[in-house]
Amino acid sequence: MASDHSSPIAPRLRWALFTVLCVAGVFNAMDRPIIAILKPDMMADFGWSDKNFGDLAAVTQFSAAFAFLVTGWLVDRLGVNRSMQVGASAWSLAAMAHGWAFSTWQVVAARVGLGVTEAVQTPLTIKTVATLFPADKRSFAFGFATLLAGAGTIGMPFVIPPLADAVGWRGALVAGGIGGFVSLIAWMWLARGIAGLNARGGEESAAQVAGGEAYGPILANRQTWAIVVAKALSDMTWWFINFWLADYYRKEFGLSTLELAVPLAIAFAGSGLGALLAGWASTKLLEAGWSPNRVRKGVMLVCALIVLPLPLVLSLNTFWPVAVMMGVVMAGHQGFSLSLFSTITDVVPEAKVGRVTAFGAFMGNMGGVAISLVTGRVLDAGFGFVPLFVFAAASYLVALAWFHLLLPEIRRPVPDSEVFD
Repeated sequence: MASDHSSPIAPRLRWALFTVLCVAGVFNAMDRPIIAILKPDMMADFGWSDKNFGDLAAVTQFSAAFAFLVTGWLVDRLGVNRSMQVGASAWSLAAMAHGWAFSTWQVVAARVGLGVTEAVQTPLTIKTVATLFPADKRSFAFGFATLLAGAGTIGMPFVIPPLADAVGWRGALVAGGIGGFVSLIAWMWLARGIAGLNARGGEESAAQVAGGEAYGPILANRQTWAIVVAKALSDMTWWFINFWLADYYRKEFGLSTLELAVPLAIAFAGSGLGALLAGWASTKLLEAGWSPNRVRKGVMLVCALIVLPLPLVLSLNTFWPVAVMMGVVMAGHQGFSLSLFSTITDVVPEAKVGRVTAFGAFMGNMGGVAISLVTGRVLDAGFGFVPLFVFAAASYLVALAWFHLLLPEIRRPVPDSEVFD
């Protein structure tokens, strides 16, 4: 099981460090709304179709997916502080490389580089939560992280269009890289002299990781597959909305790039508020004596039911109810995802948290690859958004059914030797 002790770091410094990490994560993920919002500009520059755009999104997800298999080990091996320094430097440079991408293959190369380096963020965040916070406070920390990420994403539709008008889509991506370096400087200043942030995991070699030995106990474990398959199914909807919601608004309601700001902000506001509410509710229920099993699965069920009415938006002729419903769907996703991540910290030894999280992120990104490839082809074939919305609505209930089938009971604590070793 993950360590249950409280960090000796002062609470104010603990939250300051975690906030800087979350802000760095906003810059890490800035490329996604840039690509989604400025899709027409990029398609005009390169003559792309919906299929080409879907393939580009899939390439990014594919590279990130396989990078997660190494970045999880890297975070476990280096510890929080060194992982932040390596990761933020790498993904910031990769974002800035888009400034010199003037052909399709150069864009693909930059996207692959960014996908690979961005993959540090997820296991780093989970590892940081496990390092800084006691077990019963981690759900709230996850909710706070998602709220801050959502707040950053809410601002993107208002910032990106004027920024792109001034410096183009390439310059907007370069700006994200600069922000990443600023966040890293703030982190290094706050983290100086804190030895606990340099704690490392096991001594497995890179050769062991490549050969699968370090992942062996994890892959052989039933709990792992409960989490990661549920992650893949639910993340398909997340990546679909992230990359295609702006396009849906353009095609169905004729919105311009500037007019996308408010409806996209509503969607991502729902994302942040849903995560914060789910994290707060989970923490309160655990403090009230509810079992982790009851809390995690109860929150996941509520979130799955929230998403279920999604296809009804296709029958609405007025725009604003659709925008609100998309916010509700995003809230449901984040509450569901938060419970999956919290389950990792419930049942996984701290030294292996990075790798289990990374494998879950790998599966989630492979789900993103699949939905990106399918979406581009479904739209180019003229089927519209109906089959995609129907799948999205059902994906969370299917994910929860799988999760419960393989993990009927979540228990804390469990001796490490009985679970993963």
